[in-house]
Amino acid sequence: MNLDLFDTQPKPEANLLPYDGIVNDYGVIFTVRQADALLDALLRDIPWRHDEAVVYGRRITTARKVAWYGDGAFSYTYSGITRTALPWSGVLPEIKRTVEARLAAVSPAVFNSCLLNLYSDGLEGMAWHSDDEKELGRNSVIASVSFGATRKFAFKHKRTGEKRELMLSHGQLIVMRGETQSHWLHAVMKSAKIHEPRINLTFRTILQAEM
Repeated sequence: MNLDLFDTQPKPEANLLPYDGIVNDYGVIFTVRQADALLDALLRDIPWRHDEAVVYGRRITTARKVAWYGDGAFSYTYSGITRTALPWSGVLPEIKRTVEARLAAVSPAVFNSCLLNLYSDGLEGMAWHSDDEKELGRNSVIASVSFGATRKFAFKHKRTGEKRELMLSHGQLIVMRGETQSHWLHAVMKSAKIHEPRINLTFRTILQAEM
């Protein structure tokens, strides 16, 4: 599958956050045909499993499904659960190369892991949280690619409560940088009006993998 970028892509918009962090919108980086094919492949080939979390000492299972991939079988702990990365497979290496190539023109980044989330419809979302686990280090760069249904993605400042929202569509890339995880929470908002699935890939760099 050829995942070449559009010949003419708008440059990333100015920072979407007013202060204390950086979020850039790179727009849709895949054609509709490419994004459709990638969505189908991800739905079919990824060994999806319901996510788990420890909440107030109780282990719960979420409706949302996840998968975790990386350069090696290293561990990543969030929500009180430790996961071990699977080796890259299927279309994931090609998506990763496309994302890194898109970032290279502005602010290069190379990722060694990817967390995938599958939301079967709009009734499944993600509560307010920050990707600030110790394995990611401070001021990490996280690239987020969406496929499938358009969903509302929101940011909320931890101190002021100020919010910013945007709609993430099929094949769209946003990148969180700088102090974003230290000062802002983010969430995928629920909507009973959405009946189609959405897959989100967040490419990250796990520090322990370099030790």
